[in-house]
This record gives sequence, structure tokens and C-alpha cells, in this order.
Amino acid sequence: MSSELVSLQETIKEKSEFVDRLNAEIAKVIVGQKPMVDRLLVGLLAGGHVLLEGVPGLAKTLAVKTIARAIRASFQRIQFTPDLLPADLIGTLVFNQKDGTFTPRKGPIFANIVLADEINRAPAKVQSALLEAMQEHQVTVGDTTYPLPEPFMVLATQNPIEQEGTYPLPEAQVDRFMLKLQIGYPSRREERLILDKMTEALGVSGKEEDPVAEFGVQPVVTPEEIQEARRLVRQVYVDEKIKNYILDIVFATRNPEEAHLDIGPYIKYGASPRATIYLALAAKAYAFLRHRAHVTPDDVKTIALDVLRHRIILTYEAEAEDVKAEDIIKVIFEEVPVP
Repeated sequence: MSSELVSLQETIKEKSEFVDRLNAEIAKVIVGQKPMVDRLLVGLLAGGHVLLEGVPGLAKTLAVKTIARAIRASFQRIQFTPDLLPADLIGTLVFNQKDGTFTPRKGPIFANIVLADEINRAPAKVQSALLEAMQEHQVTVGDTTYPLPEPFMVLATQNPIEQEGTYPLPEAQVDRFMLKLQIGYPSRREERLILDKMTEALGVSGKEEDPVAEFGVQPVVTPEEIQEARRLVRQVYVDEKIKNYILDIVFATRNPEEAHLDIGPYIKYGASPRATIYLALAAKAYAFLRHRAHVTPDDVKTIALDVLRHRIILTYEAEAEDVKAEDIIKVIFEEVPVP
């Protein structure tokens, strides 16, 4: 191991200590769901947005609120509805009758962490306004462009079982999300802990209290420290063999025949170059969460499913045979040689 890597390892070990404190604060409220929490932190540290898909009641919103509280970040929750307007998201110009001028009134998008609840319920104009914020970290109100606060992160949720009154997200927007998470049910043991913990958080008035405040979640890291951690994440070492492994995985989704895979009839479009970039960044962030200064093949395999599942467009044949993107990725993991 070179002296530079040793020095980087010592720096990352020191600067990543807040991760343990952050996890401890989150665990005060969130029971189980460790993979979800890890990936939310990966998105935060890698500078990516996260799309969460799961049935209601799986603590998606609660996890986001808890993380925002624990890092002393500004947080806004926006409930997306079919009648939502772009101005409800980014703000608008308000006419001042006294001096005859327009004054900008900034919308809820101006926050460090923005929760777009049920994102697929909003029409195309709202999605377009959100897309500029996600990609450029800025919004335009009138003829003026305003930068968004850093760190900036969009966490979006969508309900997979209810399609009435929803709008499918454009592929260009879905591709802007670094990770797409499939949130599952907790185990029986975890749900018993949830039962005990959350029924104790019921106020004497009979009104449900805010668990984030009820369980005393405290800020343990600042946005400035997150920004510094993001810079360190970019420095995490990725070996040439690991880079080639990432390329092998992504190219197997585009040209499976060259990788000697028989999944070609199921893939209409493979993952874009953005997938390659995001997979490398997410693997670096995952290594940082483990206090390491280098990426391993396991880091790539652990995070690749969430980076790729929404970037593989399936054919009608795949839908007819009930082949999911996860099935294709599993085949790729099994067949592509690991360095």
C-alpha cells in the first residue's frame, strides 16, 4: 500500500467518525431498514438523489426526516398532487403594489433535503421544474436563476400499488436518480420492536407525536462536514481492475452477447454512461461509510442493484415472461468475472 493511500486511509478514518454517530441517532427512531438507511447516506455522501419505492407505512418519510434532523440540515416535504404547479415547488414573483415591482418568493425546493412525496402524482410541468433543480442545483424564477443550498438532495417516494391519478416519470428524470430503492417489510422481530417503540410515542392527548422529536434525535454533523465528506469520497481509491469490473457490468446490460449472456431478448435499452459514473461514486461512498479509503468488488456488487434497476429498459418479451430488471442484474453478477 502506497504512502498516499495510507495517509488517505488515516484521513478518512478520522473524518468518517461522524457516520457512526449519525447511524446511532437514526437508530433512535428507525428500527431495522439498515439497507435503506445505508443507501440514503450513500446518496447524501455521493451527491446523488434517491427514489424510494414501497407501500405506505414503511418509514420512508420518517427516515428522511430523521436524517435531516441528525445533520442539522433544512428539510422540506412536498406532497405531490395532480393539481400541483411549478410555482408551488420553486416559488414565484409577487407584485408589490407600493413600489410597483415584483419580489421573488422562494418555494420549498430551497432546502438541503427535499422530500418529494408520491412524486409520480404531479404533471409534466412540475416534473420539468424539479428536473432543473436536480440536475443543475438551481431554479429559475422569472428571469433570475437562484442557486440551491448545498448540500442539496432530492429524496422521492412513489407507491407501486396505486396507479390511479399518477403520471409515469419520464425516463430522463428517472435516470437523474442515483439510486432506486425497493423498500420491503420488516421482519417479525423488527416489527415487534416497532410496535413497542411507536406505541410509547403516543402523546397523552391521543395525538401522535413526532417520533424524531419524541426520541430526542440530536444534530451530530453539520452541512459543512457533509460537504467536506463529499470531497473525500471523490478521493477514495478505485483500482484499475475495479474500474474495468464496473465497465464490464454496465456493458453487459448493453451488449450481453459479447459477455456470453443469453439475456439479450429481454433488454431493450441498457444502462447509460451515467450508470457507470454513479456506480463508481456510490461504491466510493459505500466504502467511506465503512471507513475505508479504497473500493472492493463487494462494494460494487452491494450497491450496483440500486444503481442499475431503473436504468435497464425491458422488452415486451421480458414483461410477458415476468422477467424483472433485478433478474437480469442477478445473471450479470453471476456471470461477469469478479477481479
